[in-house]
Amino acid sequence: MLKKLLKLFATMFKIGAFTFGGGYAMIALLENEFVTQKKWVDKDEFLDIVAIAESTPGPIAINMATYLGYRQAGVLGSACATLGVVLPSFLIIYVISLFFDAFLSLTLVANAFRGIQACVVYLIFSAGWKMFKGLPKSAFNTVLLMITIACMVSFSIFAVKFSTVFYILISGVIGLCAYLIGLAHKKGAKK
Repeated sequence: MLKKLLKLFATMFKIGAFTFGGGYAMIALLENEFVTQKKWVDKDEFLDIVAIAESTPGPIAINMATYLGYRQAGVLGSACATLGVVLPSFLIIYVISLFFDAFLSLTLVANAFRGIQACVVYLIFSAGWKMFKGLPKSAFNTVLLMITIACMVSFSIFAVKFSTVFYILISGVIGLCAYLIGLAHKKGAKK
């Protein structure tokens, strides 16, 4: 059990240390580690974990680490994974805070952050693309996805503030309604 906990901590520490751009950028790395390399969860379960982590309060990276840790080793696994993903950021921010003014004035650091920003865009796009490819191809999913994209683009163009949480909640309600309507149709067809 201790070996599994250490492996879980080390994996999450590595992901936490080398992921810039927050939880969304981390999704691709988590999928690679947990689905492709270690095969601790399958692709469908990983997509469910992403949905749950996004729709629960708190940062997506911590929520995913907590769930994946719990899935692997219970409460201790959850604690180890969460500590592993948070500790690198805490240590880096602490060190930076000690030398903040001198750190920001370095041209090398400013240029490094510009490069990191480009990488973050790729990581977020890559995670979104993989999730899109894993989405079951149905008319309902396609229509819901297109409506969501159209709303996001329109709201961005017209500078309307609309939280991504509402997209998730509205889509969840629509999915639940579609399920209940389908269930009612099945019951009606049996009669």
